[in-house]
Amino acid sequence: MANLSIRKCAEICGINKNTAFLWRHKILDALQSMAESVVLNGIVEGDETFFPLSYKGSHALPEGRKARHHGQKNHKRGVSKEQVCVPCAVNRKGLSIAKVTNLGHVSTENLKTAFLGRIEEGSTFCTDGAPQYVNFAISGKLDLLQFQQKEGRIGLYNIQHINSYHSVLKNFMRKFKGVSTKYLPNYLVWNNFENYANETFVEKHRILLEFIVTTNKKVLRKSYHQRPSLPFSVA
Repeated sequence: MANLSIRKCAEICGINKNTAFLWRHKILDALQSMAESVVLNGIVEGDETFFPLSYKGSHALPEGRKARHHGQKNHKRGVSKEQVCVPCAVNRKGLSIAKVTNLGHVSTENLKTAFLGRIEEGSTFCTDGAPQYVNFAISGKLDLLQFQQKEGRIGLYNIQHINSYHSVLKNFMRKFKGVSTKYLPNYLVWNNFENYANETFVEKHRILLEFIVTTNKKVLRKSYHQRPSLPFSVA
């Protein structure tokens, strides 16, 4: 909650920095179960954002993959298979969903993976003009309202909240100076809990502490080294 670096956390707790890193992700792994229970309703805004594909911390790169040093741009411009797609959705009650689904452009099936069953039927789903959202809205029995411009507005309806969410998320991620794709889901959960939920800092601190000490979850140290480089299946 204090947003301290791993080294500073290790110093305060009197532990090794590697142990501090592992404990950070053990806590965030446990927080995933809280995030997975979130269901959005009412006015819901959705859009995808992208992060550079990163094998940071991996001992071996996939065949044909060239190393990309910190600060370097992707080898390809625009949305490509070197971009990790993260569909996101928020509502006006401070609830949010963000899920790593694929590389490159989003598809209707990717949207189903992220949102199907997690946005209540009959909710108003506000998105940009991407056609993938049309088929998804039909599958989820949602009232779809699409905007061709990011600043568009129809009465209470707009997509400015999701645009703001993306801006906060990007700023949150920058301070970590590059996150490995295999750990990206944990940072998404962290951001949603800390930066988008409506509760005050004190309430969030209490909720997080109670959740950590009461959640029954076992994660072995070695599992982090064995974690797949991509947190989704590739066809």
